[in-house]
Amino acid sequence: MSINRKSNILTRFWKRLGPGLITGASDDDPSGIATYSQAGAAYGLSTLWTALIAFPLMASIQKMCAKIGLVTSNGLAGTLKKHYPKPVLYLMLLFSFPAIIMNIGADIAGMGAVGNMLFPKIDATFFSVLFTILLLILIIYLPYQKIASILKYLCIVLLVYLVVPFLHKQDWSNILKSTFIPNIKFNKEFIGILVGILGTTISPYLFFWQASMEVEEMKHKKKHLVVNKKIIHEMKQDVDFGMSFSGLVMFFIILTTGTVLFNSGVHQIDTVEQAALALKPLAGNLAYLLFAIGIIGTGLLAIPVLSGSLSYVITESFGWEQGLDKKFHEAKAFYIIIALSLILGLSLNYIGISPIKSLIYSAILYGLTAPVLIAIILHISNNKKIMGKFTNSKMANILGFAALIIMTAAAIVLLYLQIQG
Repeated sequence: MSINRKSNILTRFWKRLGPGLITGASDDDPSGIATYSQAGAAYGLSTLWTALIAFPLMASIQKMCAKIGLVTSNGLAGTLKKHYPKPVLYLMLLFSFPAIIMNIGADIAGMGAVGNMLFPKIDATFFSVLFTILLLILIIYLPYQKIASILKYLCIVLLVYLVVPFLHKQDWSNILKSTFIPNIKFNKEFIGILVGILGTTISPYLFFWQASMEVEEMKHKKKHLVVNKKIIHEMKQDVDFGMSFSGLVMFFIILTTGTVLFNSGVHQIDTVEQAALALKPLAGNLAYLLFAIGIIGTGLLAIPVLSGSLSYVITESFGWEQGLDKKFHEAKAFYIIIALSLILGLSLNYIGISPIKSLIYSAILYGLTAPVLIAIILHISNNKKIMGKFTNSKMANILGFAALIIMTAAAIVLLYLQIQG
């Protein structure tokens, strides 16, 4: 095969990638980086197996959400409003709103802390406010697809985590064992980080985003076509690629921090500086800069996804105009909700929780709320009145119900251990 032909194939494949790739990239947001880093620092390689378990589960749920968007031409909230009693819609809103707002606040706080790390004389609050204003301007004045096409390349910096483990002498037999054989400690700290890992990989806001973006993508490309197997196949490729990228980065962040930090005696990450130390073997004094680019880049990518997903949920619920490609005067309510979500998120910076803890708490909250939303998605995906011939396959249901059972069990165990003290 000639080089030009290979190049053309790769170019065509890259162009086909859309909502799935952006969703996967935004999944490794500052909250995810913090959670994976804490898991590796605190427990070494004991949580490495979660990357192997999480990928098929997260991919299956995201494909269900994408298919709902393609088949119904509505997001999750719009589908619920049309086919289900209002209490189900309100339940989804109730479980989604606080987790998404906390995640936005945590990401803004993390970006602010990184700014302070680079410029210690300037308070972190200044950077948090600066990034909030910058995001508002970008979201309102630029179509999201233009923003995402630039910002997703910033996520490439996360690939440095794939290199660091190879700079150390590794016990590869132990790595393989930790990857394929689950190691679970039954205490609330370990279960908490486990729920956090699951919550930040199988995140509810990504469910809403995926469905709504598939609808937007169809409108953007003017694909006013009947959904067929080819469209579904391309969607699955897109989602699988995005989720596999996200899962690979997750695996290597845990592996990197589980070797570099854990073996160095750093078992508790309280500041972004401590998390940045994991890159020190690769970049030396440039470690902070690389880490900062990763946190700020993924934050700039993820926060529009977070605020956008919340705005889609609310505007679809009330039948208001929506869309990140629309101008402000065309969808005022949509952009006002985004602005309010960013302001509410920013206000969480003043409650006295450290940015790292806030990032991890938001991941745990997702882990507690996700089971309810997964149950709703499974019900929609198996409803023939809604999905027609595109209801779930047997394998999709197996993976979907496995995600529901695992997420529910982890959440119940965590709540039990918290009550027992």
